[in-house]
Amino acid sequence: MFIGHYAPAFAAATSAKSPKLGALFVAAQLVDIAFFSFLILGVEKMRMLPGATVMNGMDLYDMPWTHSLAGAIGWAVLFAIVVRLLRGSWTAGAIGGAVVVSHWLIDLLVHRPDLTLAGSPPKLGLGLWNHPWIEIPLELAFAFGGLWFFVSRTRATGPAGKWSPWLLALGMAVLQAINWTTPQPTEAGPAPVSTGWLGLFAYAILALLAWRTARNRTLRRA
Repeated sequence: MFIGHYAPAFAAATSAKSPKLGALFVAAQLVDIAFFSFLILGVEKMRMLPGATVMNGMDLYDMPWTHSLAGAIGWAVLFAIVVRLLRGSWTAGAIGGAVVVSHWLIDLLVHRPDLTLAGSPPKLGLGLWNHPWIEIPLELAFAFGGLWFFVSRTRATGPAGKWSPWLLALGMAVLQAINWTTPQPTEAGPAPVSTGWLGLFAYAILALLAWRTARNRTLRRA
């Protein structure tokens, strides 16, 4: 999944004790942010493999530090500590950490068996990337259902608060469309370093749009 990972961020952002939506967008993709950073540095590895799954050609064969459950929990703890230092709240840190871990759980739905519990077999994954008629509507429901949930429980504090969710929705839709329509690789080989940079760029754009959205909206009173 890509934009489907943001559903827990939208839900968490409706709590007054939670980090803001921009920070939660980082939390939702922190596992992949770390993975693409490690891909650039050569710490973790990915191959391009034609037909690896129906929807993409990513052979994610070496990612123990990011896409193991233990690794995801480690990143969640790190995120929680940073939030605690910046906001002085372990509650906010725990909410953000839960969003970080949600990435691995959502990945479990779509990945072919390449996820691990602690970096070694067994490898796990239900493989919905091989069933696009299930994965595509599920991802859209997660992403835009989450956005609707957030908007329905917040209100605009000015004109920008009314249009910024639409801009965020557009950004999510465009980047997801690019992700889905990128052609499969024609031959096997190591993933280019540019793959990592493009991933980090996409996450940065959406985090900025989410920050802009949250800046101009506030929680509705119960």
